[in-house]
Amino acid sequence: MIVRTLALAALSFAVTGTAAHAADPRYPDWPCTQAKVPEVSLAAVWAGPALDDAETKWKDHAKVSALVSKLSARKTPLDEAEKSVKEFLAGSGADKTTNAKLLFAGLFDTLNAQRSQVMNGLERVSRKQREAADRIRDETIQLQTLQNATPRDDTKVDALSNQLVWETRIFEDRRKVVRFVCEVPTTIDQRLFALGRVIQQEME
Repeated sequence: MIVRTLALAALSFAVTGTAAHAADPRYPDWPCTQAKVPEVSLAAVWAGPALDDAETKWKDHAKVSALVSKLSARKTPLDEAEKSVKEFLAGSGADKTTNAKLLFAGLFDTLNAQRSQVMNGLERVSRKQREAADRIRDETIQLQTLQNATPRDDTKVDALSNQLVWETRIFEDRRKVVRFVCEVPTTIDQRLFALGRVIQQEME
């Protein structure tokens, strides 16, 4: 029991430090080692002609909207997405440039929204992790107090010890998920850049 408690105490202080750490002080809730880039600028991923009203009108085109949904889904392999772009634009005839701009405008809008949703979710989890780490730390101190009490209430000691084991396990599981999800914004950026490049190449 004492060994387990000491291990939990050490872990609780370690995770508290991890949860409180932020790579960039401007974004204290950002949990990833990757730098937080709140938004991707259009200029960073598009060197083609001005999108003009395509930015607002792409949703009015059923084929474009359907294709954007398919291309922006992470379950769609990138090579398959690139092939779909080429096939769509090859069959666009005289409307190729217009369709290309509509398609990219839709991808830019949709993938940026996905990206924001993921990043906001990461920060929400980060705040929960910080709260959980503080709770684990406080309960560890409570457990040490209970263990040192005279007379000692073993029922309370066992209950709080089991609670700490459970809460620590949840914390660790969340931390593993966060590490995985931290890669998602970069993956979205790469997809947007790659598909934008294919669209521009097909316009030439």
